[in-house]
Amino acid sequence: MSTFDSTKTQRRLTASSLSREPQMSVPQPTIADEIERYLRSGDADMDGWAWPGGFMERCQRQHADLRGALVEEVRRLAMGRTHEPVPENAGVAFTSSKVEPMVRGLFSKVEQDVVLATLEKSVVYVTSETIEPLLLSHSWDRSAWDLANLYLLSVGAKLLGKDARHLVGISEGATCYVSPEYFAEDDPFADFIVHEAAHIFHNCKRRTIGLRRETRTKEWLLDIEYRHRETFAYSCEAYACIVARAKNPTERRDLAADYGSERRISEERVDPAEVASIVAEAASARNGWKVILARCAPTTKPRSALQVAREAIAARDLADGV
Repeated sequence: MSTFDSTKTQRRLTASSLSREPQMSVPQPTIADEIERYLRSGDADMDGWAWPGGFMERCQRQHADLRGALVEEVRRLAMGRTHEPVPENAGVAFTSSKVEPMVRGLFSKVEQDVVLATLEKSVVYVTSETIEPLLLSHSWDRSAWDLANLYLLSVGAKLLGKDARHLVGISEGATCYVSPEYFAEDDPFADFIVHEAAHIFHNCKRRTIGLRRETRTKEWLLDIEYRHRETFAYSCEAYACIVARAKNPTERRDLAADYGSERRISEERVDPAEVASIVAEAASARNGWKVILARCAPTTKPRSALQVAREAIAARDLADGV
């Protein structure tokens, strides 16, 4: 605690004494400082105070400078490097073949085609042709930084910062950004497309893709417990690979046992043993997808926005003694 804050040593400050003593101020970051901070951490000042002008002008200038610098840095780090080629047939039909079993297993017949039409067009491969337009146009500064690192990892280049995550896929809203490394993966239980598509179910609202019957407690495509979102995605990924390879129920169970025989997930937010348990149960069920959903569903019904507001008001009134 400073001397000014201490009740024992605090001096009495008068207007005259304040005027005589020099005032300490925090140096204002420069534009160069903010650009360097963004390139190394992905962090950006939401108000753009280092840039001149009003709020909107500052934000526009900041966006142009940060993204321009990001593009230049990615060019520099990736110079002379290449990524795994993306096959010409890796389009809508290819994506559909990957996600269709999951969609058919998780949704009712009246909803399946709408969901499938969304997912089969959801994949964007982050390549040397797409990276710069993605970096310049993406809405979120941190997400653009993550995409830059995903691309740099795919070409074997140095990442932008020491805390950059080693990503092969990113899911936002109804879009899956996938690394070209997808086509070099040799793990028989790995499928980045299925993994990222599974995240769309809790990222995308039903009305966004034209599904009816949205209610206050059924807002998203699927209700997934927040802390189980990665567990759900890893379980769907592994089970999709098993379903694609197995010719009968016995082979499904054998492949599930093979999957659980070793630790395959390094993600800190996920318990590999729990995923292996879910996959084993799914492989023994008639509809394994429903098993995965049930194991990752909320333990209580999700609250509506109105319920949350009412609870907040009640808590406030209680605190105020109303």
